[in-house]
Amino acid sequence: MLRSGGLDAIVDVDGVRVGHEQRLDEHWATGTSVVLVPEGATAAVDVRGGGPGTRETDVLEPSHLVQQVHGVVLTGGSAYGLAAADGVMRWLGERGHGVRVGADPSHVVPVVPGAVIFDVPMSDWGNRPDAGFGHRACENATRTEAREGNVGAGTGAVVGTVKGGIGTASAVLDDGTTVGALVAVNAAGSAIDPDTGLPWIPTPGLRPPDPAEVEAGRRLFGKRPGRHGPIERPLNTTIGVVATDLKLSKAECRRLAVAAQDGLARTVRPAHLLVDGDTMFALATGTGAALPAPGEPDWAARLDAVCAVAADVVARAIVRGVLAAEPVDEVTSYTELYPSARE
Repeated sequence: MLRSGGLDAIVDVDGVRVGHEQRLDEHWATGTSVVLVPEGATAAVDVRGGGPGTRETDVLEPSHLVQQVHGVVLTGGSAYGLAAADGVMRWLGERGHGVRVGADPSHVVPVVPGAVIFDVPMSDWGNRPDAGFGHRACENATRTEAREGNVGAGTGAVVGTVKGGIGTASAVLDDGTTVGALVAVNAAGSAIDPDTGLPWIPTPGLRPPDPAEVEAGRRLFGKRPGRHGPIERPLNTTIGVVATDLKLSKAECRRLAVAAQDGLARTVRPAHLLVDGDTMFALATGTGAALPAPGEPDWAARLDAVCAVAADVVARAIVRGVLAAEPVDEVTSYTELYPSARE
């Protein structure tokens, strides 16, 4: 059995910082999360949902020029929220982080891909993350940020019939390689099996809830909760980042991003719907060991092993994000709906 990193969070991966900025009051329930790799990291993306909202994903194609990114933005606000990445670029550029495009050290272009969740019914119309959210999330970023639930991009998240949120987790392989994930859980599908009242995957610390609570949850199943009552359009899209300290190529990173989607499909059912924009990024900071070269003995087996761990870490992060979330007005939480499930 793999052990978790020291904080059991994506920041256990050397070279990764995380920052959140959110606003939660009677008019707002949204926010932005940023995974910063200021020194650069190899990156890739995998998009499975039918309704994605993304930025700068084309540069991650393995055959394209740019080889590294400097941060990834996860944000609420639907397509409007992509503006948060402008603030992240500004923060990085102010510090000289980015692709050098001139002789002057300040002449840099930070590469900051991002993705959004659809959470706009949780706030008054017009209240959504902007560049200021992204800049402040960077200001808040640390190597120890491990909060979950109603923070950052998870502030206005909903999954199925309960409140979603930010979840994070990590694992350390036998050779010392670290893999971590940060996920904003906000899906049209459900993270809870309505017949048991438990997450779809085995989860330590939970027991089958009382039958009366299961029945109450089953009656809610399929309904779309909004902040002020049911809504016609589901709150949807799960987005996240999986990171490792391995030295990986862009093509190898892509396999990591594909595996991250497997973790999502295990824990949210159904996943990758037409109304979802499920998007997973992969980062390799390169501060640790390197895999054997492609074609050499053990290359495929080593890469497959890391990808398998990535799927497990993403799945665990998703469940943790749901368990950590707190109710917001009429949107209930897992703990509120199934109070007897906690051991």
